[in-house]
Amino acid sequence: MDWILVSLKWYIYIFAIGLVFLPLTKKIFSKFSVDLGYPFAKVFAILLVSYAKIHFTSHNLLFIVIEEVLFLASLLFWVFVRSQEPSIRSLEKFMDFGFMNSILRSDYFPPLDIWYTPLPINYYYFGHLTGSMLIKLTNVIPSIGYNLILANIFALSVTQIFSIVANIISKYSPKVKTLSLILVATLGTYIVNLGGNLHTIYLFTKGYPNDTPVPFWQIFSKYNPASYWYPNATRFIPYTIHEFPSYSYVVADLHGHVFDIPFVLLTLAILFLIFTGDFLSSRLGRDPAKRNYAFPSVTRFLAKLGMTKGIGVIFLGFLTAIHYMTNAFDGPIYILLILALFFYIYRISVGFFVNAILLIFSFILFSFPFSSHFSPFVSGIGVNCAPDFLVNMAKLGPFIFEKGNCQISPIWMMAVLWGFFWISFILLFIANKIIKPTTNHQSQITKFLFMVFSFGTFLVIIPEFFYIKDIYPQHFRANTMFKLGYQSFMMMGISSVVTFFIIKSKKNIILSILTGVWIFFAFFIVVYPFFSIPSYYGLLDKKPQIDGASWLNTDFPEDKEIIDYLNKNEKKQPVILEAQGDSYTDYERISAYTGFPTVAGWWVHEWLWRGSSEVVGERIPEVVTLYESKDLSETRKLVEKYDIKYVIVSRLERQKYLNLYDKKWLEIGKLIFKSSNGFGALYQVN
Repeated sequence: MDWILVSLKWYIYIFAIGLVFLPLTKKIFSKFSVDLGYPFAKVFAILLVSYAKIHFTSHNLLFIVIEEVLFLASLLFWVFVRSQEPSIRSLEKFMDFGFMNSILRSDYFPPLDIWYTPLPINYYYFGHLTGSMLIKLTNVIPSIGYNLILANIFALSVTQIFSIVANIISKYSPKVKTLSLILVATLGTYIVNLGGNLHTIYLFTKGYPNDTPVPFWQIFSKYNPASYWYPNATRFIPYTIHEFPSYSYVVADLHGHVFDIPFVLLTLAILFLIFTGDFLSSRLGRDPAKRNYAFPSVTRFLAKLGMTKGIGVIFLGFLTAIHYMTNAFDGPIYILLILALFFYIYRISVGFFVNAILLIFSFILFSFPFSSHFSPFVSGIGVNCAPDFLVNMAKLGPFIFEKGNCQISPIWMMAVLWGFFWISFILLFIANKIIKPTTNHQSQITKFLFMVFSFGTFLVIIPEFFYIKDIYPQHFRANTMFKLGYQSFMMMGISSVVTFFIIKSKKNIILSILTGVWIFFAFFIVVYPFFSIPSYYGLLDKKPQIDGASWLNTDFPEDKEIIDYLNKNEKKQPVILEAQGDSYTDYERISAYTGFPTVAGWWVHEWLWRGSSEVVGERIPEVVTLYESKDLSETRKLVEKYDIKYVIVSRLERQKYLNLYDKKWLEIGKLIFKSSNGFGALYQVN
């Protein structure tokens, strides 16, 4: 039962830091009448404590208790799921774990890049910083902390969605029964966190080859779950990626888009409060000039310019900076959404421009500790299917026109991915014609839902016309669709569940039909985790094990011993030499599990981060020389060039470098550790 005890220890720390920030949360979410925004206290704690590091009595006890129980249950549930296959291995887990280990060893920021010494990380790593902060706070082993962090993000998101949906519904219908409120909020958190898309309709088909989707109506059959492969829901449109949170939790890569989920939900909750006029309402009077801010003279000046929510705008600037530092695409996405909200409130006016300028200025200011050391690896905005006359121009400002880059998503494929949300959008439109809002809050909430649906649709349409240029030739719009669609899924998921409540809240034959339609399509969304989780983790009947390094004991025991030795005996962050390998492989396992930088790591990843294949490419021959050359003078020069302290000679090094000459390390340095099975050796050079 060790996994439960470790999980409970983690929970106690998260519970405690959440309590510290509860007063701030209650003030900001005073109009969240159901729970005063209780789940967001934990997010504030993680966010603000982590940001500080890089920059140097209950209203409704029932719901707070429910949300705390929900958080603990969700945390334990996903820790248990991960305990069935906890390995920090495959996909991009080495990268994410390596970032956190590098941060844990860093004396300064930005942290060192583990795969390209001696440069710092050139990637958005703030989320990894928050994870490292929690590992430090709870004092857990990092390879255990990795899985607890994933479960923690899941639990935070579960309670945040529950809170958002419950409070929107409570505001829309103050007399709603408590049980109904709990059930709909639970449905909402399930759909956003565990649900899939309409791709599960292929459960009722003969199946199709992974790379060549076939229209489902052409291969309909009886219920046929054996033909269903869950990742296809995220790779349905050829050469693209369109993930969603449930898939991310299952495959367990702690990438920026996963770390940013709780922060995104915090932003959406605050935008809802601003949209409905309830943000910091206990401190905001009707007269902007008389509002009790910390800096009243500044507030009065801003109020004269039409900026009635100055403190809120600055805070939104802070949040967009967090998004940018955590998952770079998310910064511009939420700046754009906030500007759309400003436009709705102020139209074209002085107030709009003042708020917009303050937002951008705050974003730049708060992101500066990160952006001053970050070189974006986006080379321009590509135009999809650019006409020949533009291709002949090649480039115009930030826009790039590339010959042959033309991919158009078939409408039916888009409908499979986003159809449930669009159907909910249509149902809301119809319901709004039947159910006329009777209160200002109902009117504002309906408008908010329309705005969110519209913005979410806008995000998924953008990749049909534009893409962010990166290094991938055939998958040139994959990352663009991935990052935009991910946010759209969460936005429209929340809106869809509130829509369900609205259409079922009145007794009407048409609304009853609409409710039936919603439930029919929701079925395909809801069943997704019943196939994805067993596919990845099995039947959940194995003995729980949450140490993400345990796989090394079986597959590479000699490497596990070397990693443990280094982590125990070396407190600084010296350079190591290990075999260089391709991305997504087991190479660079030592650097990933220790946080020590190596000479050359995953090639494609560094190519993306640095903008050139030569970055790692030019070092590969030098790594070969270091392992195979018998010339001691040449070896010494390379050791000095990269300031190498430790050299790993283990199974992967022997497999990679067939002419490996390891005797020289006894002349250049000394053997300081040898694994118990004799396969692994660690040398320290002079």
